[in-house]
Amino acid sequence: MSFFDSEVVRAEMTEISELQEDVYTNVFKFPTMNKEEKLFHVRLMGKLIEKQKILYTRLSLSDDPEAKLMKQNILDSAQLMGLSSDVDMNVVFSNMEKMLNVMKKSIDDNDSDM
Repeated sequence: MSFFDSEVVRAEMTEISELQEDVYTNVFKFPTMNKEEKLFHVRLMGKLIEKQKILYTRLSLSDDPEAKLMKQNILDSAQLMGLSSDVDMNVVFSNMEKMLNVMKKSIDDNDSDM
């Protein structure tokens, strides 16, 4: 069975796609959101990152040629965004999660501004 024939993988990819759409749809509205909306958006981004991290781990553990190709495409895309060719995507995901924590703290600290 191909990596992408798995019900679990297909469900994860569908959820990632839906989360990406939700995040991208509202990203430009972020500056005008109230505190609760901003925190919801940050949580949504956190959920997206977690799902992407899990999928990337699954890709990394798979011997399926299509999974290996998708993983390589992710790495190639990371390079196009300026990351080094030897980038550890787990470090990238970790840094993204840290940034979300900074955002949450900033939203909480600036409660009176929202």
